[in-house]
Amino acid sequence: MNSIVRVILAIVVGIVLGGVVNMGLILLGPSIIPPPPGVDMSSAESMAASMHLFKPQHLLFPFLAHALGTLAGAIAAYWLAGTRQLFAAYVIGVVFLLGGIAATFMIPAPLWFILLDLGFAYMPMAWLGTKLGQRLLSYDTS
Repeated sequence: MNSIVRVILAIVVGIVLGGVVNMGLILLGPSIIPPPPGVDMSSAESMAASMHLFKPQHLLFPFLAHALGTLAGAIAAYWLAGTRQLFAAYVIGVVFLLGGIAATFMIPAPLWFILLDLGFAYMPMAWLGTKLGQRLLSYDTS
């Protein structure tokens, strides 16, 4: 397979897998940590209007979703890319970071959460994905 096509496919798979992990955790979160009474978690408008009711524990699953979605996508892209593995993993980090930036405009959150989320859930997880991807590939060749 052409190396450019393989890298592009790796990035697409990474985005899809990361999105599935992200959405799975977002959907799971309210069943583990119920939202404040009266908040409709399926509505950005409801969440924005009710953000003052949220406590730090309510933001745990969104952070985990962003971080683990990026991590899963970066590992997959790194592992599948063949060549340009770092590039593929970091593209995942950038794509998810751009999504996180967009989310800060759609759903206002406390400044501490925005800084934590944008600072630690995306590019550091892409970096960690490259390290874990290297380890996974080293096990494959042994």
